[in-house]
Amino acid sequence: EVQLVESGGGSVQAGGSLRLSCEVSGDISIRYCRGWFRQAPGKGREAVAHINMQGTTSYTDSVKGRFTISKDNTTNTVYLQMNTLKPEDTAMYYCASGARYDGDCTDFLFWGQGTQVTVSS
Repeated sequence: EVQLVESGGGSVQAGGSLRLSCEVSGDISIRYCRGWFRQAPGKGREAVAHINMQGTTSYTDSVKGRFTISKDNTTNTVYLQMNTLKPEDTAMYYCASGARYDGDCTDFLFWGQGTQVTVSS
């Protein structure tokens, strides 16, 4: 069974930092893309960042310079370091993985349960 389990969410004041972790387990390759998404109440899911097999990263414009996605292939763990947090970053954050090799990281099929991030002004 493929599982993705997020942790590290919480409540912080604007300007603070959080580091999210995603433990990936099961029969799933480290070659597949990993990504972070978020969804605020009443809003659609937004892609935040992803990282491919080679370690190449991509970010949505609103988090560039503040967030960093990384992974540790030895432990199959994905991280999202979030700095200079803003109230508009408040959302449920989900970790995701592809189910096949996808160099463009456009096909995320496995999802975690999510971890809440709340940023107060």
